[in-house]
Amino acid sequence: MKLLIMSDTHGDEDIIERVKGYHPDAYKIIHCGDSELPYAHPSMQEIERVKGNCDNDPNYLEEILFQINSDRVYVTHGHLYDVKNSPMKLVYRAQEVGAQIVCFGHSHVLTAEYIEDTLFINPGSLLKPRRIKEKSFVTLTITATHFTLDCYDDNNNLIDQLFFER
Repeated sequence: MKLLIMSDTHGDEDIIERVKGYHPDAYKIIHCGDSELPYAHPSMQEIERVKGNCDNDPNYLEEILFQINSDRVYVTHGHLYDVKNSPMKLVYRAQEVGAQIVCFGHSHVLTAEYIEDTLFINPGSLLKPRRIKEKSFVTLTITATHFTLDCYDDNNNLIDQLFFER
């Protein structure tokens, strides 16, 4: 099962469409907020999406939770959990909702950590990355025994690949 995860595109509908086209085999596409596009915008259709601190459309939800096989996937932007300073508030929220996978944005920093049996993923930003020069997004491949996270730049060039044993 493969997920395509992006965040912080800040009004760039073209990059959303381009990234969606790179991985047509993705089971689900996730946008972790700050698209700055209307909820009903054509580029945002068929995407699991949440409200970022720069999104004004009231139709966006602050968080979503869904099931992929035996895994609960929790998506939020991260600004409500102070993710720029510490992951702990988000770790506690993940525990509250029973998530095995957490997708978030806000910091524009590409990161992945396995904390207390939960995988936390920030795909970075496809507009204004921080700490790396590449604009980024990720794909997550889920198996019964491990997670594989492929990190890409905005031209679909592989930046890094990470493995997390369950």
